[in-house]
Order: sequence, then structure tokens, then C-alpha cells
Amino acid sequence: MKLDRKDILKALETISVAGEGKNIVESGAVQNVMTFGDEVVVDLVLNTPALHIKKRAEVDVLKAIHEHVYQKAKVKVNIKVNAPDKKPEIKGKHIPGISNIIAIASGKGGVGKSTVTANMAVSLSKMGFKVGLLDADIYGPSAPIMFDIEAEKPLSVNVDGQSKMKPVENYGVKILSIGFFTQPNQAVVWRGPMAAKALNQMIFDAAWGELDFLLIDLPPGTGDIHLSIMQSLPITGAVVVSTPQNVALADAKKGVAMFRQESINVPVLGIVENMAYFTPEELPENKYYIFGKHGARNLAEDLDTPFLGEIPLVQSLRESGDIGRPAALQTGTPIEAAFEEITRNMVQQTVNRNQSLPPTEAIKITTMAGCSAVNKK
Repeated sequence: MKLDRKDILKALETISVAGEGKNIVESGAVQNVMTFGDEVVVDLVLNTPALHIKKRAEVDVLKAIHEHVYQKAKVKVNIKVNAPDKKPEIKGKHIPGISNIIAIASGKGGVGKSTVTANMAVSLSKMGFKVGLLDADIYGPSAPIMFDIEAEKPLSVNVDGQSKMKPVENYGVKILSIGFFTQPNQAVVWRGPMAAKALNQMIFDAAWGELDFLLIDLPPGTGDIHLSIMQSLPITGAVVVSTPQNVALADAKKGVAMFRQESINVPVLGIVENMAYFTPEELPENKYYIFGKHGARNLAEDLDTPFLGEIPLVQSLRESGDIGRPAALQTGTPIEAAFEEITRNMVQQTVNRNQSLPPTEAIKITTMAGCSAVNKK
């Protein structure tokens, strides 16, 4: 039996795609119909990639042709999806007075994330920016030590009739940390909700004032604290810190993947490689790649993410953190130059991000069966 194309089109006019008012011929979903004896090929273009919509359209086409044209017709349905690109929605708004909120993260502990955060904050301040640092590493706060303010406590100030915490300031950086509220030898043994509550107080009950950048030193990994921060704040962008070896890079990759999840959608401004190489003081021209060569640089290229720069493994960097005087303050040294380059690249990536993308929105977190489900507000 030879089938007629007009009969096929008339049969297809009896069905429509779910969610659309017009039939599939009138809407333009039917791109082409070809007949070869008792064989029919129907080409469809749909505006949704949803699997159940595509399957329903295929079943409806088969049923319409079999019922209205020929019961034994051999029907093949080709479906293409022409879904428009999803653009980030503008829903979140920043804390008044804070222009950019940058999350500094690492998939693995011990890669120098807090050291990078502290020195980037100092470098930003030296460049003339107004800077704040929130030490969100609840279980291992280090900002008080790195800024030599262990003995300090935030004062209470009145802002518009409300009592607020005044961040402790040193080297031109305003700082809040859970370390200000615990004893040096006291372990913080808190469940997630309690830790999240403490973070919210440091974020929203603080008198940060006018800031160009608020850097958030996140704990290692990809866990509950990270979700709490991104639930509370619309993060402008994230920086991921890693060392060059494969073990650290595997976790750094997960850190980038966390921010890039569709439900989170925080732009990754770039990757920093810490402990990139060792240069002995007596051999300043030599570079020894103890943990591997260019691992984080290559990872950034593989993930199509900007590479912000590398930091050498030098004794003075460790010593400066221990005595509470960040290495970026050491004028005229290679380590100062390294942090200045990384910070300038981060600022440029932030400018690029703000010019090309709308503000990031905070995310909505719900708990289902013990697992965190992340959705946009």
C-alpha cells in the first residue's frame, strides 16, 4: 500500500505537544514527512529536552497514523530538540554596601587555601580596595593567627538602631572568624545547623560597611557549610586553590564541579596553583617541582577555567603565616609579586564576569531523606 503525504499531515493535525496549544503541524514541530510505500518517516523538532515529552510525542505520532491512515504502516519518528539556551536569572541581591563576594575554596585540605585567602585580601587592600574577610572554616579557623589578632574580640556597635558586630581590622582588612569566639585549645563540635547559624550571624549581624570585596575562606571539601554559605549569599564568583599533585587535583576538580552545578551556578573565576615549585635561597634561579609540574595549570586548561597564577613553596610564606604578618606585605619580594599577579588576575576575571553575567542568585536548600537537595529560589 502506498501512503499519501497529505493524509499523514491531516492525521498529525489531531495531536499536539504537551504544553503547547497548537497542533504539531500548525506549530511547526513537523519539519518533514516522507513516505515510501507503507513506510513513513516523520521529522519533529521540539522546544523541550524532557524525555517524557519526546516519548509522548513519538507515541502520539504512531497512534495518529495507525488510527487515521493505515493500521499496519511502518512509522519512524526522528526527534530533534531546539531548546533555547538558559540564561542565568537575576534574583539574588547583595548585602548593602558589599560589591563583590568571592568564595575561596579547595577540594582538599592542606593545600594553602587560607594562606591564599589572607594574602589575596592584603594584596587587594594594598591596591586600594576596601576588603573584608569572613573565615567560614568553622572547624579550623586560621584568620586570627594569620593576621596576628588572636587576642582581639569584635566590638558591638549600633547601626541604624540595631546592635551589630564590628569586624576586627588589621593590615587594611576587616575580619570575622569563629576563632574570635572560642578558646585556642577548644574544639568546635557542632552539627551542620548550628554551624550554619553561627555563619549567618557573622554575615548578617556584622557591620561590614562599604566593601569592594568580601572574601570567604571556605572549609575544604564540598559539604554542608558550602551549601549554607551559598544559600545565604549570592556569591559573585569562586576561586579554587590546589597543589600540583594528582591527589589534590582530583579534589579540586570536584570543587569546580560543585560551583558549576546547574542548581548552584556560581561562576568560577579561576584556579590558583600553590606550592608550584621549590627554589632554595642559595640557588634562586633553580626550580624544583616537588609535587609535580603545572598540574593545576593543566587542570584549568582542561576545565576551560582561567588560570590565575602560581605560588612557590618558600619558607618565608610559612613563617609569615605563623607570626601573623601575611607574606604579601613583604615589599619587593617574589612572593609579593606572585600574590599581586594572582590578585590582579582575580580582579580582572571579576570585572569580566560582572560585565557579561547578571548577579548570581542565592540558592534554596531543602533536605529530603537525609540528603541535601539544591534548588534555585
